[in-house]
This record gives sequence, structure tokens and C-alpha cells, in this order.
Amino acid sequence: MTDAPDADEPSSAAPPSRRRGDAARRAPATGETAAAIESQLRAMRTDAEHHIAQARAEFDQANERIKQRTGRDLILAILIGVAIGVVVVASLIFVKWLFAFFALGAMVLGVLEFSRALQVSGRRVDLVPQLAAGVLLLASGYLTGLWMHWVATLVAVALVVVWRLVAQLHAGDGRAHNEVFADVLVAVFVQLYVPFLTSMALILLAEDGGEWWVLAFLVLAVVADTGAYVSGLTFGRGGRHPMAPRISPKKTWEGFAGAFVAALAAGVLLAVFMLGVPWWAGLIFGAVVLATATVGDLGESMLKRDLGIKDMSSWLPGHGGVLDRLDSILPSATAALALYYVLSPLGVS
Repeated sequence: MTDAPDADEPSSAAPPSRRRGDAARRAPATGETAAAIESQLRAMRTDAEHHIAQARAEFDQANERIKQRTGRDLILAILIGVAIGVVVVASLIFVKWLFAFFALGAMVLGVLEFSRALQVSGRRVDLVPQLAAGVLLLASGYLTGLWMHWVATLVAVALVVVWRLVAQLHAGDGRAHNEVFADVLVAVFVQLYVPFLTSMALILLAEDGGEWWVLAFLVLAVVADTGAYVSGLTFGRGGRHPMAPRISPKKTWEGFAGAFVAALAAGVLLAVFMLGVPWWAGLIFGAVVLATATVGDLGESMLKRDLGIKDMSSWLPGHGGVLDRLDSILPSATAALALYYVLSPLGVS
């Protein structure tokens, strides 16, 4: 028999009518809580979207100010620079002959855009011999070494000169002798400026441990350019002390000072931790590469000013053309090769 519950003990089961009443009273409270949470979440989302939009607007304004000062789209410049840097570094570290193909592609694009700019200015440039001679120079630089490379250089120059003269004879348009002579000089200059200087990097690449010297001078050129960019924006606003106002008005001595400090610091670090040469050799390395990079930068600016163009092309958004990125690197390759022969014997075996 089941015991009856004590009179003083509350019943564990409330009557159905009471349970329905309690549920009815709790329902509005629960609904009000959910509505309050949803309203708070909407307010938080609106506030977050406002802050994001404000931050984006401020960033776009800052990017526009930088673009007006430097003529660069900062976002695109960074993204494209990082992508190219990853490809270059990976090829040099893991499979260095891949860098030779990367250099070949850069040479072809450089010759194409430089030749097009010259043709627009009225010069006659023959693309077929220029590209063929360029391939010859890069192949000889990587495969044959320094001495045979001079023979290949003579062959390349002879090819572009003879081709231009023969093409002019077949044209028969009575072009003035001084114009023909100028076309021949331009043909030689294109070959020596783009393919020949590019081939110096491949001669260095083919040397024992040369990939690290190639990587080092590329890093130095980029670090110096970055140092000049940051220092120029920070201390050289308004072109306080222009470096070469007739050639490149936006380049300042403040920017050069920043590049100098960055190049020397990077040179020491690269010498000690990458190249295995004394720290003072890094100072020489940094100073020489900075000098050649600056000359190359100003030299290309002078070429563009003479041609009446702002950039060699628009193939690299945020940067301009291929030669606009290689202007400081091309002459630095020759300097790095010379420094390799002088400084590498100082390294620890």
C-alpha cells in the first residue's frame, strides 16, 4: 500500500491550471529578454560596421595622400612587390636556375617596354634582334662564365647594329644620316642597358654561392629604396632639399639619408649572417650598392624625362613598368659581381 503524503509536504506536481498560469507569466519575460539581446547585437553590429567604415575611409585618405605625393598606389605596390619578392626569394633559395628564367622574363619585358617608348619618340628599334641578342647574353652569362660572355656581348652588339643598317637600306625612305646614326646608337644602348646588365646577375648567380650574393644585393636595393621612401615621406615633405630637381623633383636628400642608413645597416647584417664576410665588408657592400642604385634610379628618371613619359609602362600596377622597378637593380648587379670577386675571398671557408 502506498503511503499518503503528509499534509505539511508540498505536492511535487502542481495542478495543470497552475502550471499553465506560470508558463503564461514566464513567456512575456523570455520574449522580452530575447528581444533585448537581439537589439543589443544589432547595436553592436552597427557600431562595428561604423568603426570599420571609418577606419577604411581614414586608410583610403592616407593612401590617397601618399599616392599624390609619390604617384604610387600603395596597396597595389605592396601586394605586387610581395608577390614578386616571394617568387625571387624562393627561386634563389631552392632552385636557383629558376631565377635565370625569371631574369629572362624580366629582360624580355624590359626590352619590349623600352623599345616601345623609344619608338613612340621617333626612334627605330628592331625587336627581333634585340630579343635574340638578349637571350644570347643571358644564356652565355649563366652557362659560359665571364670571359666568354665578352665575346657574346660583341656578337650581340654586332647583331643589333647590322640588323638596323640592313633594315634601313631596305626601307629606302631617305632617312637622314644623323637619324640613322642615332637609331644605331639607341640599338646598342638598349642592348647594353637591359640584357647586358641583367646578364651580370646571372654571371654572379652561376658562381659558387653566388645565389646568396644575388639575394643580398636585391635585398639591399629594396631596403635602400624603402628607407628613402619612408625617410622622404617623413622628413622631406614638400621637397625641402631636392636631390636632382631637374631630373626627379620628388627625390630629396632626406630620402637619400634614410636610404644610406638603411643600406649600411642591411649591408652589415647581410655580410655577417648571409655572406659570411667581415662586418666592415658589409659597409662597403651597402655603400657601393646604394651608390649604383641611386645612379640607376636617377638615370632612368632622366631617360623618362627625355622621352616625355612618367612611367616606362603600366604593366605593374602601383609600380609603373618593369624597368621602373629594375632601374636601381640593373646597375647594382654589375657592382655586386665586382664586389663578389673582391670580398668573397675574405669569407670563412
